[in-house]
Amino acid sequence: MISLEIQLKSIVFSFLYGVFFSILLNINYKFIYFSKGIKKIILNLFFVIDNTFLYFIILRYLNNGVLHTYFLLSIILGFFSVNKLTSKLLKSRNY
Repeated sequence: MISLEIQLKSIVFSFLYGVFFSILLNINYKFIYFSKGIKKIILNLFFVIDNTFLYFIILRYLNNGVLHTYFLLSIILGFFSVNKLTSKLLKSRNY
């Protein structure tokens, strides 16, 4: 059983990793969608594999690699909260 402190650290880390992943995906958008052919597939594959390895390496450091559905939900929440925030900011700049 994981202690409450480690669970909270892991949930906060997962949320922040979702934010980080969203920012990286927005930066990498140009490379993924404006490339052609095999280069597009290779860039996308390396992007996903690198981010997955990075998440699990840090998670292994935090809580010995225990993965829980709350952590995955926290990543998704962080990802979509940043996307929603940036879309609101971009809409407000257009006016």
